[in-house]
Amino acid sequence: MSLTTTDFKFPSQRSVYHGKVRDVYSIGDDLLVMVATDRISAFDVVLPKGIPSKGQVLNQIAAKFLDATADIVPNWKLATPDPMVTVGRRCEGFAVEMIIRGYLTGSAWREYQKGCRLLCGVPLPDGMRENERFPEPIITPTTKAAEGHDENISRDEIIAQGLVSEQDYQVMEHYTRALFARGTEMAAGKGLILVDTKYEFGLCDGRVTLMDEIHTPDSSRYFYAEGYDERFAAGEPQRQLSKEFVRQWLIEHDFMGQPGQQVPEMTDEYCQSVADRYIELYEHITGEHFQPAPDADLASRIERNVNNWLADNR
Repeated sequence: MSLTTTDFKFPSQRSVYHGKVRDVYSIGDDLLVMVATDRISAFDVVLPKGIPSKGQVLNQIAAKFLDATADIVPNWKLATPDPMVTVGRRCEGFAVEMIIRGYLTGSAWREYQKGCRLLCGVPLPDGMRENERFPEPIITPTTKAAEGHDENISRDEIIAQGLVSEQDYQVMEHYTRALFARGTEMAAGKGLILVDTKYEFGLCDGRVTLMDEIHTPDSSRYFYAEGYDERFAAGEPQRQLSKEFVRQWLIEHDFMGQPGQQVPEMTDEYCQSVADRYIELYEHITGEHFQPAPDADLASRIERNVNNWLADNR
């Protein structure tokens, strides 16, 4: 069973925002209840079928990494009252996403193949190969679009357009590198390479604060460390744990989110295979066995758990 839509009415609820994957409920003036649904998106398009257990996987991985990086940067998380829910502090989000890349792959590689040698204001050397490690990680921000496609943007453009002050951007940049270093270290301990990822920040009580999810397969790309060098030397694809395999499946079926293109049929078998990949990443990155939560009535379970937490903490 999967949860693809929500319509909760929590106590003191002010509003709800339905994102591509998460539904965010505003409670009073200071709290957010973020429900990680089983929706899946690619190329900024929400695909028509949900992926069983995906919301739980994302929420639990994000919660673990938020806790594991709280010494580096303040974050929004207060509690996880349900396997698919995080409750946290309301932040005023910045309209940019901080993407950091340790390797040339994915969309960056597709741009590089087209001849791009300046990505978000960052110069790229000639002669690089797919999945090659950068001398040091590069930060390639994007705008954060409410609808449609996010757009690449440079540090200078962000500051010039007033999207983020120069002072706050410097803090975001520092946090982004520190979080990526911690994530890289934690992944290495589990035999994985953190290839690239994205972070979202906002202001909470005047402080730059980490928001949303981190180091999940929706926001990050992982390679298996074992065999990386041999595969790279041979020019072979890397074994990876990320959502890239969904994008590749769509590309093979002539879908890249462009007007007029049709999403290929997502059979139950295909959806389960995607779920299995998400669970595989969970178990690799956490070192723990994944325990699916009871799913007979996901919406009722979530509503009950959130209401109990709000009653005890408001």
